[in-house]
Order: sequence, then C-alpha cells, then structure tokens
Amino acid sequence: MRTPNRWVMLSLGVAAQASGCVFMYGLPFLVPVLREEMGLSLAQAGLVVGSPSAGMLFTLIGWGWVADRYGERLAMTLGLALATAFLACAAFTTTPGPLAVLLALAGASGASANAASGRVVLGWFPAERRGVAMGWRQTAQPIGVAVAGAVLPPMGDLRDALLTMAGICLVTAVVVVSVVVDPPRSPVAPGQRAASPYRSPRLWRVHGASMLLVVPQFATATFALTYLVAERHWNPTAAGQLVAVAQFAGAGGRLLCGRWSDWARSRVRPMRRLALLNASVMVLLALAVQVDSTAGTPLLIAALVISMSGNGLAFTAVSEMAGSAWAGRALGGQNTVQNLVAAATPATLGVLIAETGFGVAFGLAGVLALAAAFATPPEGS
Repeated sequence: MRTPNRWVMLSLGVAAQASGCVFMYGLPFLVPVLREEMGLSLAQAGLVVGSPSAGMLFTLIGWGWVADRYGERLAMTLGLALATAFLACAAFTTTPGPLAVLLALAGASGASANAASGRVVLGWFPAERRGVAMGWRQTAQPIGVAVAGAVLPPMGDLRDALLTMAGICLVTAVVVVSVVVDPPRSPVAPGQRAASPYRSPRLWRVHGASMLLVVPQFATATFALTYLVAERHWNPTAAGQLVAVAQFAGAGGRLLCGRWSDWARSRVRPMRRLALLNASVMVLLALAVQVDSTAGTPLLIAALVISMSGNGLAFTAVSEMAGSAWAGRALGGQNTVQNLVAAATPATLGVLIAETGFGVAFGLAGVLALAAAFATPPEGS
C-alpha cells in the first residue's frame, strides 16, 4: 500500500475536529434566534447552546477507546455521521427540552474527532515534526468558530442553521471515510495487552498541569472584553476586534510553540518555561489592574496570547507518553479534564470578580500557572 501524504491526513483530522467545533462552540451565535423563535430567557438559551459541550464530556474517553481499538477513520466517520443524524433531528424540533437533548447527543457523537485526530498526528508524523503538526491540529477550534461566525448569524432561522451544521458534518464524514488511512501501529503479541501508561506519574502530572493552565487561558479569554469595556472604557466593537486579533495570534503561537518543542526535542521543557512566563505576565497584569495602570491593556493581550500558545504542547506530550496503543484514551482524558475546568472557570472567576475585582482573579490565575510549572514532570522522569 502506498504511504499517504501525512499533511493530507493532518488536514482531514483538522477538518473533522473543526466540523464538530462549528456546532459545539458556534451555537452561541444563535442565541438571539433561539430566544426569538422559542421564547427562551437568556439563561435557558445558554443551557441549550451549552448542551453539546456537556454531552462531549461523557464520551471523549470512550471515543478514544474506539480509536485505539478500531482505528481513527472508523471513529471519526461514525461520530460525525451520528452527529449529522442528531443535528438533522434537532432541526425539526420545536421545544427546548428535546432540542437540548439532541444537541447533547450530537456533542457526544462529534467528540470522536477530538481523540481520533490526535492519533493521526501521532501515527503519521515523526517525533521531530510532531509538535508543529499538533499545533496545526489545535487550530481546529478557532477555525470551527470562525466558520460558525461567518455562516450562522446571517441565516436568522434555527432550522436552516442546524441543517447547515448537519451538512458540514455529513460532507466531512464522507471525505474522511473515503480518504483517511489509519496510521501503522506498534505490533502487540497475541494474547497480550499494552501496559497502561497511567502506572507512571508522568502522564498524570501533564494532565494536572494542563488543568491548572486552563484557568489563565479562560480567565483572559472570557473576561478580556469585559475588562476593556468596564475598566479601560473601550468601545465594545474596538475591544472585540482587539480580542479577536489576540485569538488569532494565540493560534499562531501554538504553531511556534510546536516548532520550539520539535527543535528542543522535548514537550515538557517548553511547557514548563511557558507556564512560568504565563505566571509572570498574569501577576504583572494583576498588579497593573490593582493600581489602575494603562499597562493593564497590553499585559492583558500578552497574557491572552501566551495562555493560548502552549495548548498543543500538552496534547503532544500526552500522545507520546501514552504510545500508539493508548493515545486515543489518553487524549480523550486530556480533553475531558481540560473541558471540565473550562466549564467551571468563567462562573467561578465571575463570582470572584464581582466580589473583589479583576486584579484578584487575574492574580489567582497567575498563581495557578506557577503551580502548573511545578506540576509539569521533569525530562525523563
């Protein structure tokens, strides 16, 4: 069999994950439509658009097992096909309860690409190029959100929007099943099972460090615009544009950090150093906010970019530490713990900001980034 082009395999993995991100993270663009068509309150609409993310949490590890056992192509194709069916059913639902359930089932199905696409990078790219490849893979979320932002708001009709998202998943599923080739796997002797990588503390420590680093990432991503408008008196449109530029800069930072890790032949050493830099900038930001300094604005943007940039390092480290036999489950676990913290961070810090102000919240995020640097395992431990 002719070896497929690894960059084509990576592109299809990114496309599969981005297709899921269109409806998992793009539904907030439909909040006005939901409220108008179904008469929902803002809180009720929030529950509906959060349903896919909630459903995803329950199946990430399971889809990782499917990818480990039966291959990446089957996992991604089956998951996207099921998501297509649930989204299509949701398009013809007229009450919020069943709509939320169907969207949760779509999220649970679309989660397949989160674990399986990482295995494609692990299997088809050599170690010296894997960091950059995983950095590209981590751009799937901003790509998916960008597509949703461009396509969904102009529609103005919930049914059309859901059918469009179903169509995106269906087309991607057809391309994946037609083109994706599962990478070769390490041979395992008959009757034997690959040893669990979780017997060593290294993988647990990477998971733990990643959980801690989610807090500064979501502290800045969630509250950057609010801080600029409420504290620095920016125009909301200008503030939104600045934050959007910072998001794209953070995606570029993921690629640069991946290249750095390839050059350093290490994932954990750059991860630790970036966590220390993250902590330093967050603490400086907290001090600037407390004294109402104009330096708060550039420090906030720097913190936003830095906190996003190292995301791919942890995923690459997890996949390599787990090995080909366990990579799907390990990446599913990595996604699960990060999404759990991501779900809790905005509400928790929102309460803290209401009571004590932005400075304390940003300072706490900096302390957790420092803790992440110490939690990251040393090289070769």
